[in-house]
Parts: sequence; structure tokens; C-alpha cells
Amino acid sequence: MLKRTPSLGPALYLVGMLLIGLYFTFAAVQGDYGVFRRAEVEAEARGLEKELAGLREEVARMENLTRRLSDKYLDLDLLDARAREVLGMIRADEIVIR
Repeated sequence: MLKRTPSLGPALYLVGMLLIGLYFTFAAVQGDYGVFRRAEVEAEARGLEKELAGLREEVARMENLTRRLSDKYLDLDLLDARAREVLGMIRADEIVIR
């Protein structure tokens, strides 16, 4: 009776397919377009959106101050506060304590 030894071809094919599957799984998770990279990009986008919201608030505040000191609309209280802050001016009836 002849003993038949299993051929090596199907085993190599199975190992090769397993390695290819592992490679694609690794690439899908950790590659440039993988799950981890997507999470990093989304976290960065959320941070940048928060920063953008803060910058928009700052721009709105500055536009408001600019409008209040413009020729068309002059806020005397704001003008007085800015003159005191920037120029160090005081009224004649005030006393400065240092």
C-alpha cells in the first residue's frame, strides 16, 4: 500500500491568504486611512472648530468695539475708558492712589 503524503500547495495557499488578510486588517486599522488615523483627524477637527468659535467671538467683540468708536456711533463711556487705559488720563476731580 502506498502512503499518500499531503501536498504542500494548499497549506501554502492557506498561509498566504491568512498573511494577506492580516496585512489588510492591519492597514485598515493603523494605516494612513485607517480607523486610528480617522479618530485622530476627527479629534483635531473638533479642536480646530472650538478654536474657530473662540476666534469668531473675538472678532465679533472687536467689531463691536470698533463700531462703538466709529464716526457714525460714538460711545462716550467706552471712549472715556479707553482714554483712561491707554493715555492714563483722569478727570480733574479724581484722586489717583498708587
